[in-house]
Amino acid sequence: MAELISFVVPTQSDKVLLVWELSAGPPAEALRHSLSAAFSQFGLLYSVRVFPNAAVARPGFYAIIKFYSSRDAQRAQRACDGKPLFQTSPVKVRLSTRHKALRHQAFALNSSRCQELANFYFGFNGWSKRILKLQELPGAEDKALAGPGRKQSLKFFCAVEVVLPSYGCRSPGVGIADEPLHQLEEGQPSFLMRRKTAQKLAIQSALSDAFQKLAIVVLESGKVAVEYIPSEESIDAESEEELQSLIQVSSFPWNQPGQREEECLSDFSLEEEEPELELH
Repeated sequence: MAELISFVVPTQSDKVLLVWELSAGPPAEALRHSLSAAFSQFGLLYSVRVFPNAAVARPGFYAIIKFYSSRDAQRAQRACDGKPLFQTSPVKVRLSTRHKALRHQAFALNSSRCQELANFYFGFNGWSKRILKLQELPGAEDKALAGPGRKQSLKFFCAVEVVLPSYGCRSPGVGIADEPLHQLEEGQPSFLMRRKTAQKLAIQSALSDAFQKLAIVVLESGKVAVEYIPSEESIDAESEEELQSLIQVSSFPWNQPGQREEECLSDFSLEEEEPELELH
């Protein structure tokens, strides 16, 4: 059966492993590196987090490991459970069964994570990105609040396209970034740095948006395909006029949460402190 892997933070229980009976000798960071090396042999990891045991338990650590692929997580569980791995005593590895009946909110991967996932499954030369438009947007609120020659913030719009030539697939994406200026004058070095930062964030946001419309299809044979799933709001703009229309539509005040913040909040959920286990 084929597995579908989306460019979102993995939260499904069959992609999350709990590892315990980790010895108290090495520090947590050393354990994290050792676990990453051991479990990355089975597939690409999203995160490896190490925690000290509760005060009522004996000294030691446990870890929560997230895979992008449920198939990889299950292979790792079967291969590593009851094995010493990098220590003298065996560890226990189980699949999490936390909230199986609940649907988790999907948080988009940031652009760096998207590129890491694409490189792993498509290869470094298996995909490319093309910037279609990068333009500064005027802010109506800036004219009302700022003095002559001053801006309150820099806002950039970006439209990109992710291309996978081997699959005959391309996916458009758009993003907006807003960088506050804090009364900086145009021409100052700090102003130029803020401008570059806003441009970079807009590109990253658009790239992440483009990847959200793609899904990786991993067949049982190990072969990889790709599925394009356009969103309802997707606009495939090729001409300058179409892009300009898209910019005008996108330049309304938009409180878009940063991808980095969304990932952080989802990855550090308090629910992970006491995961339920499937003992099998």
